[in-house]
Amino acid sequence: MDTADVWHQIGAVQTMNTSCFSFSKMIMMALSIAQIAMGAVYLQECPKQHYIPIYLLVCGVFSTILTLLSCLPCNKYQGMNLCCYVWNGLVSAFMFCWFISGSMWIYSIYPPNYNSTVLGEPYCNKSLYLFAFWTTTLTYIFLAGLLLAACCVLICTCLYRGATHA
Repeated sequence: MDTADVWHQIGAVQTMNTSCFSFSKMIMMALSIAQIAMGAVYLQECPKQHYIPIYLLVCGVFSTILTLLSCLPCNKYQGMNLCCYVWNGLVSAFMFCWFISGSMWIYSIYPPNYNSTVLGEPYCNKSLYLFAFWTTTLTYIFLAGLLLAACCVLICTCLYRGATHA
């Protein structure tokens, strides 16, 4: 394999990484916009746990901000680099705490009463609740998958290092 082939393969990998990165950002933006829309449309539709639509609204807004700010060229300017790291760290810490709170609000009323006509019993709109439930549950599944992948990489790295040192 000559040098031109190596550079061609590197370029192909970089193009694939850029495409995957762009696709994941589009998915994140679509999910964020859907969270904002669901939270806004059904803002008063969950008396059983009135924080669920607020949870969706806040998640959607902050996810949109994080996704848009990740497009900024933070590495080009030295002063902006530190500002971006601090901002991303603070927002990520807030989002983590907000996600845990939202999980408690969502899972604590499972399964909710979806019928708004029953007198005296608080309800939650079915579309709102199921959207919040499944987006939160899929986030947990995604995080579990990342953790599993990281463990596999760690195990493979340890095995590879053990094999090369033997």
